[in-house]
Amino acid sequence: MPNFAANLTLLFNEHDFLDRFEQAARAGFRGVEFLFPYAFAKEAIHERLVRHELELVLHNLPAGDWAAGERGIAVLADRRGEFREGVQRAIDYAGTLGCTRINCLAGIAPDGVERARLHDTFRENLSHAAGELKKAGIRLLIEPINTRDIPGFFLTNTRQAVALIEEINSENLFVQYDAYHMQIMEGDLARTIESNLPRIAHIQLADNPGRHEPGTGEINYPFLFKHLDAIGYRGWIGCEYRPATTTSEGLGWFAPYRG
Repeated sequence: MPNFAANLTLLFNEHDFLDRFEQAARAGFRGVEFLFPYAFAKEAIHERLVRHELELVLHNLPAGDWAAGERGIAVLADRRGEFREGVQRAIDYAGTLGCTRINCLAGIAPDGVERARLHDTFRENLSHAAGELKKAGIRLLIEPINTRDIPGFFLTNTRQAVALIEEINSENLFVQYDAYHMQIMEGDLARTIESNLPRIAHIQLADNPGRHEPGTGEINYPFLFKHLDAIGYRGWIGCEYRPATTTSEGLGWFAPYRG
């Protein structure tokens, strides 16, 4: 049976962030994830995890000025120092929170910069981060994202991510496979996941169109969940969707899998 983690950035938004841990546990989730922990004291987050017996399965590296529209800085040559500082900050938080997977958002390709230069910067930053996280016992993940929601995003499909991993040749670099983003960019979800399974360390879900809960769009999630079991995927599936109404009202899809 799949292991589902509630994404507390998008789910249970009817509550303040630190109160969402309790709501996730009450709903039957054993794991949680979120985009960023850095606006909160790591000790406060740790206390909620312990109190509600939840595992933190994923968070992201610092990704620049999110409110201003930045979606990662890993491809930006003039932000290398900031990127490396972010790696250490993420390791510090993950160590306290017991998180063993950290995702790196590539960022939006700036106008006027050759793609080869962006690629080289991304490769250099990933190589550094993978090595630093390995020392801390943390896996580094990279996530392809669709260019409809984030125009200009640098990393856009599974093939590109896997090729980059092979080029860097690090045993500590993996794919975070978001079914919503990849349904938009490439489709063929079941076959793509199966053929790249050794490279995939985390999966996320949302339905398309709308990025709402499973059952609201075109993706056959009951089939996909059975397929993941059949091919031996034993990792977490992060529920990174926007509830169509409230989180609780939209959890009917989760009932057969509730722990």
